Amino acid sequence: MKPTVAVIQFPGVNCEYETVRAALAAGLEARIVRWNADPESLRSFDGYILPGGFSYEDRVRAGAIAACEDIVDVMRIQAEARKPVLGICNGAQILVEAGLVPGVNPGTIEVALAPNRGMGRTGYYCDWVFLKLACEPGRCAITYDLEPEEVLPVPIAHAQGRFTSSDLGLFESLQARSQIVFRYCRSNGETPQGFPEDPNGSENHAAAICNQYGNVVALMPHPERSAWLRQVPMDLECDWSRRRLLPQGKWRTLEQAGPGLGIFRSLKAYIEEEL
Repeated sequence: MKPTVAVIQFPGVNCEYETVRAALAAGLEARIVRWNADPESLRSFDGYILPGGFSYEDRVRAGAIAACEDIVDVMRIQAEARKPVLGICNGAQILVEAGLVPGVNPGTIEVALAPNRGMGRTGYYCDWVFLKLACEPGRCAITYDLEPEEVLPVPIAHAQGRFTSSDLGLFESLQARSQIVFRYCRSNGETPQGFPEDPNGSENHAAAICNQYGNVVALMPHPERSAWLRQVPMDLECDWSRRRLLPQGKWRTLEQAGPGLGIFRSLKAYIEEEL
């Protein structure tokens, strides 16, 4: 049987259908579950994805209200059994607000996804960025299908995506424990030189952070929007754009896997190998 994942639909999210399509393409069995469903119904799933959007209109702080829902408490319990939980963009904000990531002191809000900062600009920013795998492929539930230090072009779309903390030494500690999963980088994998290569000013250029066990991940970019080759822009300075240019006029070739699909395939591999 295919591994099953629940894609949680909170009021205001807008990426649940894209996320389901990407999960299905990766070989998962995915189903949208509404926030007000019986929380106990979640126990039957092998994993969970919290998609992007603007849950509860980002009131108070992005993700703060959704993090208080009963359905998140059930995911917290299932995560203790090492089931994977992936939060994408607004989903990442929910996991941070729920104290599930980085989970050094579980249940405590240890990091924030603060407003973007870069080259004198703030606010909502949408563009393609490059991510470099910053941990070993087997370290995290969303990296099993990736190569060491692999670089992926993936789109972002957020106003509050800057990983930061009032604990000045926390990110060095996360780095030492390989809890920083992806970092923003240049197209060749080198350290970014500021905005827009690092689109929001995150500490340690962090784009994704996991808990200490690697099964709960807060990821700010949108892999579901780069799951197919046809979604990749043709003007990026990378092999993915060159692949995108080659099959012009051959639409079936454009339906091949894109860079973001590896994240969903990794989720499937984690479930099959670890649960």
